[in-house]
Amino acid sequence: MQKKHQKVQVLLDAIPHIKKFYGKTIVIKYGGSAQTSPDLQEKFAEDIVLLKLVGMNPVIVHGGGARISELLEKLNIKSEFIDGHRVTSEETMRVVEMVLSGDINKNITSLLNYHGAKAIGISGKDSSIIKAKPKENGKFGYTGVVTEVNGQLINNLVKEGFIPVIAPIADSATPSHPGFNINADVAASKVASAINAQKVLFLTDIKGVLDKDGNLLNSLDNNDVEKYKKDGTIAGGMIPKVDSCIDAIYNGVNKAHIIDGRVEHSILLELFTSDGIGTQFLRKNGTNNGIDIEKLLNEI
Repeated sequence: MQKKHQKVQVLLDAIPHIKKFYGKTIVIKYGGSAQTSPDLQEKFAEDIVLLKLVGMNPVIVHGGGARISELLEKLNIKSEFIDGHRVTSEETMRVVEMVLSGDINKNITSLLNYHGAKAIGISGKDSSIIKAKPKENGKFGYTGVVTEVNGQLINNLVKEGFIPVIAPIADSATPSHPGFNINADVAASKVASAINAQKVLFLTDIKGVLDKDGNLLNSLDNNDVEKYKKDGTIAGGMIPKVDSCIDAIYNGVNKAHIIDGRVEHSILLELFTSDGIGTQFLRKNGTNNGIDIEKLLNEI
């Protein structure tokens, strides 16, 4: 009987959070172990379906770096990274698109539909949802910088009851161009801003942003991020994640979070519990049209 009461209490504790996010759009960058572990894949699908059932609008942007690297190695194509961003040759681009838009995107969509969702898998190339240009004048090959996201089209899919599952491949202005490989963290941030999402969550294989002693940093703002990047606390693959979080919160998204996707039901723990998990990113000590942003965000 005690266990039953505990289960009821968990549901009651979640009610204020469910009310708060009812009708809101949440962008989730899906990657890491949560994407490769069969058990965590199932838990992820259950979480997304539950979000939809309680009136939230999840939008998924997925990565696939591990699978891309695995296939490139099998094909004897060298992988190169600069500051956590993949350098994409034309040969690599063909593999990237095949893995992201084909294999991974359709598997995620199929899994969600199996669990009762109404998911639709799309690429940034579809209807030119995501447009891009070369990153740093081609220094990164076919790795691109997002120039435009068609938020209206994505929101139209959401209004029709779909859960968009977006592969981070961007269209080019040149018809014969193979397109651009977009860092999935960056793509998630840009999509979240374009559709005026309430939150963007980044699932990763670490508890969040850690200090040099390995302790979790619970909350960061822009000044904190710059300080930790300068002293090397934030480095490598964490750089595009934190930069994407900062970019999102200064372009219309209320909060951004980096959470541990290795934890079962990490999405529910972040959204439906008071403490949450991982590292949250906030705009601090700022105003917008006379509104005290810090006060407003603390109420969200």
